[in-house]
Amino acid sequence: MKKNIWIWNHYATNMIEDKAGRHYWLAENLILNEYKPTIFCASTLHNTDDNIDTEGNIFIQKESENIPFVIVKTPQYSGNGKKRIINMISFYKNLFPTAKEYANKYGKPDVILASSVHPLTLVAGIKIAKKFGVPCICEVRDLWPESIVAYGSLKRNSVIAKILYLGEKWIYKNANSVVMTWEGGKQYIIDQGWDKQIDLNKIKHISNGVIIDSFDKNSQDHVTIDSDLDDNNFKNLVYAGSIRKVNNLGLLLDAAKIIQDYDQRIRFLIYGSGDEKEMLKQRCKNEDIGNVIFKGRVEKKMVPSILKRSYANILHNSSTSLDKYGQSQNKFFEYLAAGRAIIQTYTTGYSILEKYNCGIIASEQNPENVAKTILQACKNDEQAQQMGQNARKAAYEFDFKNLTIKLIEVIKNV
Repeated sequence: MKKNIWIWNHYATNMIEDKAGRHYWLAENLILNEYKPTIFCASTLHNTDDNIDTEGNIFIQKESENIPFVIVKTPQYSGNGKKRIINMISFYKNLFPTAKEYANKYGKPDVILASSVHPLTLVAGIKIAKKFGVPCICEVRDLWPESIVAYGSLKRNSVIAKILYLGEKWIYKNANSVVMTWEGGKQYIIDQGWDKQIDLNKIKHISNGVIIDSFDKNSQDHVTIDSDLDDNNFKNLVYAGSIRKVNNLGLLLDAAKIIQDYDQRIRFLIYGSGDEKEMLKQRCKNEDIGNVIFKGRVEKKMVPSILKRSYANILHNSSTSLDKYGQSQNKFFEYLAAGRAIIQTYTTGYSILEKYNCGIIASEQNPENVAKTILQACKNDEQAQQMGQNARKAAYEFDFKNLTIKLIEVIKNV
């Protein structure tokens, strides 16, 4: 008999239309392995004004390519203020009647996989799994409050932080298994001083990843015409992602300014949007930084073609204390699949780049060191090509077909 796996992700709603994303791909592959996954998500779509009408009910059901979705009623919000917190609390509260009603209609789950971003989903998962008498796997994709502390938005010794840390520890103690998306999850528990109270054997690692077949298909079917990218007179370095304060692209401009005095062939192509884009464009004009071109936002399906046509791809964001636990950004695995050398502007623990020799890493995140690293990466074309080949080989380790097998092992042993 097929096992029912309930996957809870507050922000999975866009996967219905996108037909993509971590839990969509895990669900696809769970079905291929004779499991019955169901994804529970909020009615609101993050970073949009859209809210799916639940027609007066606590939830409605939709389906996307044979994957059932349960859409839980939540109130509209924008930004990161009080309304977003109310939205999170509402999702948490409404999961309880939703789970009861859905189980009455379709049977209870065999396992609940409750996934962050925010921890209330994990708390609901543990409590509802206990009511059903089934195990709960808590998947941690973002550390709360550690990530908020690391980015300076919350003081470690504040009352709020202490309460959140207590809640975090409660989750790890009460979950049947904890899946973390970065390799240093056990070390994080040890660093927090919780290893005497939390069984480290239940801390597992399942990285983010990529569907290589889909990536390759998109790279062929959705090719954007781009004269800058295809100009072989330059060694085009691609950054693809958000342009916000947290991404710290000003540092990349600092490095570009240094580089243009040493090598006129190296050029930076920035794909993406964000609230710092116009300011950074103006800065390039004011300071005569001529080797940076802002290409604007492109559709996600266009990204594979762009990444495959670069000289190298740049993995860059603000370095924080979290980096020592590893790396698991979604775009990193697309960079691997692109088969191009990767230039990383900050160091990480459990480095995939070092393990597979598929790129070059700046030893310190400052303009001079980043510029030096980029010049080194662009110095030897044969080396860059070999690193790209190594990246492509590494990508297969992180294909969701393989990652789902890891999840099935956790499900079997929970």
